[in-house]
Amino acid sequence: MNGFPWAAFCGGLAASLGAALTVMLLTFAVAVAKGMHRVVDVAWGLAFAAVAVTSYALSSGHGDDGRRLLVTALTVVWGLRLAGHIAWRGRGHGEDPRYDKMLAKAGSGSRNAYAFRTVYLLQGALVWVVSLPVQAACYAPGALGPAAVVGTALWALGLVFEAVGDWQLARFKADPAHKGQVMDRGLWSWTRHPNYFGDFCVWWGLFLLACDAGSWQPVALGVAGPLIMTFLLTRGSGKALLERHMADRPGYREYVARTSGFFPRPPRKV
Repeated sequence: MNGFPWAAFCGGLAASLGAALTVMLLTFAVAVAKGMHRVVDVAWGLAFAAVAVTSYALSSGHGDDGRRLLVTALTVVWGLRLAGHIAWRGRGHGEDPRYDKMLAKAGSGSRNAYAFRTVYLLQGALVWVVSLPVQAACYAPGALGPAAVVGTALWALGLVFEAVGDWQLARFKADPAHKGQVMDRGLWSWTRHPNYFGDFCVWWGLFLLACDAGSWQPVALGVAGPLIMTFLLTRGSGKALLERHMADRPGYREYVARTSGFFPRPPRKV
């Protein structure tokens, strides 16, 4: 197999966009029926899984079978774990205050129409773009090599940070004695955002699987994914938004002073 299969890849791009938007459209219908748009957070991970499975199915006969299977499996595991965690965390709760605040901008217009334009379509497009390394890796020729090993290890490190960080935070919040307190234990004593750092590792790890293909096209096509995800995590709807929300909580300034804002390190003595 020689060269990058541009025609097949472009067709796959269109199908993957359709898969992401289909997940978002179905989620929008559920949200309207429930009168609650926080369910779109569950769809984020599911849409990534849908894009990966679509790319795997359509790239048969074009990309390396080992890479196709590996990058799809890693993406699906990450996406389903994230979706399951968010669904479990949100059970029994009403609308997320973030969406209430955002949808208040709809004014006299329809909140649902505003949500569809500014949340569901935007998230579908973001899933499609961030998934570019997964899509490119599925179509990339060349056998798996050392970069795939490093990428898989980085993905695994990220998944551990996400899963363990989420578990530690859930246990902390479950104790009524911790109400109103800042979580500063376990991984949360090394970084204020172990889950976001985990996402960072996952997507740069998946990008390395595209880099491993031995040609420049998957690298050039895929690098936008982790770059955009890094921006979202550090400057967009992740770290920056959460820290603005937490800024006035008692003890948070002291926590910020001793704890890394993103990359893990031992806590400072202050």
